[in-house]
Parts: sequence; structure tokens; C-alpha cells
Amino acid sequence: MKQSLLLAVGAPLAMLAAAPASAADAGSINIICGVQAEWCSLVQTTFSRTTGIKVNMVAKSGGEALAQISAESANPKTDVWFGGTGDPHLQAAEKDLTLAYQSPNINLLRDWAVSQARQSKYKTVGIYSGPLGIAYNTELLAKKKLAAPVCWMDLIQPQYKGEVQMANPNSSGTAYMAIATLVQITGEDKAFEYLKALHKNISQYPRSGTGPLKNSSHGENTIAVGWLHEVPGEVMQGFPIKGSAPCEGTGYEVGSMSIIKGARNLANAKKFYDWALTAPAQELGLAAKQFQLPANAQAKVDPRVPDVKRIKMINYDFEKYGKAAERKRLIERWEKEVNGAAN
Repeated sequence: MKQSLLLAVGAPLAMLAAAPASAADAGSINIICGVQAEWCSLVQTTFSRTTGIKVNMVAKSGGEALAQISAESANPKTDVWFGGTGDPHLQAAEKDLTLAYQSPNINLLRDWAVSQARQSKYKTVGIYSGPLGIAYNTELLAKKKLAAPVCWMDLIQPQYKGEVQMANPNSSGTAYMAIATLVQITGEDKAFEYLKALHKNISQYPRSGTGPLKNSSHGENTIAVGWLHEVPGEVMQGFPIKGSAPCEGTGYEVGSMSIIKGARNLANAKKFYDWALTAPAQELGLAAKQFQLPANAQAKVDPRVPDVKRIKMINYDFEKYGKAAERKRLIERWEKEVNGAAN
């Protein structure tokens, strides 16, 4: 999947390489993109066409992006980190890996997006939001005569052995948020007892947060822990997939954007940042058949965007679980007690 993502994003790069001299005169920008391939591609081509700035883009999951930015901190090769779960962006801000910037377009954003900016002292900003949940392949459930899961506790039932996928939290911000969500719902020790039980039913921990849901859509897996806003796009493509908001409650992401401290193309990074907060730029997500709630209050909202008023949402503690030390501690505990433990 990662290969196909890079190919999808790489295709426009080939076209941009042959851009006219006027585009070269505008300079370039290097972006890590944490959203889906089609969205990355539209962002890349639209911004370049609009501004004449050459866009070099690579797709990475949240954990991978944070690891790269950390490793390159003495000599940054990235200018902007666009998209992906907010927790790693907050951790990058805490580690002083990103640059404080208050866009003049911040007044166009919803409260939760501005709150993300304030919490990080304007080193990151929210660009979209969406709830975590359970997705499942309806055809596989029927074939295996399994009931559709509607609660977190359903996923640890013995009939789902080998039928569930969740991403690996070492590389995926989605999976880390799932762990943090469960900790906030049940308390930490009970959450890890749950994760141990869930491990027995896991067939695979893909590296990317989108992997489990894609695998379920394509019939390679039955049940996925992932973002509910990704389900409508799969349905539009004809896949037999449905989503469920867990009955116990669930967390949500505030997908974010950050400028890297020491960015080589800082002026262009700020231009991109400002542009990405506008309504037309945020509507590119919908054009790519992605159904997160856009941060810009003036952007169009598709009726297929999950209605949070109908979902039991927890009061997710972004301040606590956005801390680098907390992320490291929880992932290390998961690695030791869950992933690395004897079955």
C-alpha cells in the first residue's frame, strides 16, 4: 500500500519536473504528506499550479514522519508536514522540531483547530477532524456467519480470532490514538488487559493507519480499527464496508499541519500554510473522496461526513496524550506487554 501511495504521489512530481521556467523562478517546497494518496496528489498539483512553486512530496504515516523530522533536526530536509493525526504534530512541537507561525487565516477555522494551535503555541494547527471507530467487510461477516461488532469489547470475543487488524503504533498515529482512547475509557491497566486480549484476535499490524481499513475493504481482512470518515470513500468505490462508532465511546483526531524548524524554503512554507487553511484548499479532501470535517468553517461539508452529534465522543485529552514522553511510554508498554509477549 505504501508503494502505491508513493507512486500515486510521485506521478505529479514527474510532470512538475517539466514545469516551465516561471514555475522554477517561484522556487520549491518539500512536504511530508500524511493524508491519503489522492488527496496528497491534489494538494501537490493544485498548489503548484496556483503559485508556480515546485512541490516535492513524500507520503508517510504519523510515526514515520515524526521519526524522520527528529532524525533530520540538525539539517532539516522538509519544509512542511501536512496532515496526519495531531498527536505526533504536538510531540514535534514539544520537542521544538517545528516553527511557531500564526497564519492570518487562522480566524477562518473552527474552535478545535484553533485550540490545537494554541496548545502548541502555534507550532501546529488543526486542518480536519474525524472519529475513530470500527469498520467491517459485510460480505466476509455474512460468509463467516459473524455478527457485526458495535463495541470495543466485541473485538476481543473468541469468534473474531484472526479477523481483526489494527495498525502498529510504532509507525501509526492512528494506532497510538486507539491505545490512548482505550486508556481514557477504561483506565490504563484495564486498557492493556484489553489490548492483550485483542492481540489474540489480530491477524496483522500494518504500518499505516489506513492499512487495516483498506485491507478489510478489499476482502483481505474482516474487521479494522480505523477512521470512520474513511468508510464513505470505500463505499463509493463499491467495496462492501461499513463503519460503527463503538458503544463505549471513542476518540477523534485533529489532523494537523506544521512548518519544520529550520525549513530551507521558509517563505514558500508560509505561503503553503496560509493556502492550506483556505476553504478551496480544504475542499480538496472532499474532491479526493475523503470525508473528514474541514477546519475551515466556510468549506463545504458533505452529508457523508460522520455526524459527531450521533457518536459518543470522549473528551480526548490532547494535552496529555500529545506529549512525547507519554507516547513513548505507552508504546513501549504496548511493545513489551502486548506485541512482544508470548501468545
